[in-house]
Amino acid sequence: MNAISDPDHTGPEPERPDPVRVAAIGDLHVTEQDNRRYRDMFEEISRNADILALCGDLTNFGKTSEAERLAEDLSGCSVPIVGVLGNHDYECGQPEEVARILQQAGVRILDEQAVEIEGIGFAGVKGFVGGFGRGELGAFGETAIKTFVDESINEARKLENSLRSLRTERTVAVLHYAPVAATVEGEPLEIFPFLGSSRLADAIDRFENVKMVVHGHAHRGTYAGETLRGIPVYNCAQWVVSEKFGRPYALLEV
Repeated sequence: MNAISDPDHTGPEPERPDPVRVAAIGDLHVTEQDNRRYRDMFEEISRNADILALCGDLTNFGKTSEAERLAEDLSGCSVPIVGVLGNHDYECGQPEEVARILQQAGVRILDEQAVEIEGIGFAGVKGFVGGFGRGELGAFGETAIKTFVDESINEARKLENSLRSLRTERTVAVLHYAPVAATVEGEPLEIFPFLGSSRLADAIDRFENVKMVVHGHAHRGTYAGETLRGIPVYNCAQWVVSEKFGRPYALLEV
């Protein structure tokens, strides 16, 4: 005897994956004089989070000695670490060396390579300036302007390529510069174009598996915003996060 099918019965719902806790912080600005400034914080993050995301400006002037100070503190972190560099990490003209030191300390620098950790994809770039929406600078006029805009376009292209390489159902984009104007609100209006570019958000919005974006750079900005497609964006510059939560890092579930 054949069983009678129940058209209203859809069967058990598929299991939802367990949330993964991501701690995110930007704008550490480690100096040569810092001594174990962040060691305790990284140990605390290891107890509270599954993964740490560093959102750029990890050093104050991009000196190798500053990167070495940070690397020492990162030894107190026992969870996987991903990150991107910020504009301050380029100041001394040796970002590759800063990245090498941090990679040796266990940081997976995302600039040219996406990674998967605990089923979560991470893709990221430093980003660049350029402005938002109708105020976005276009490649018109002088060669210097076109070169400037080309850099902004190139960073967005790198991000898009990294995101495309991931096949994870849940992905996090890690940036330094902001992808939306909402999270830089609170900064002087005159400097908005220097705090990020909506080209980054355009790249992110092409991928349905991106569940959130974290960035830094806007020290006096706003904690939360979203892209045009509604993907949450969080400004994790430590001063913004400290004002909101009383601790210098955001704790987010993916």
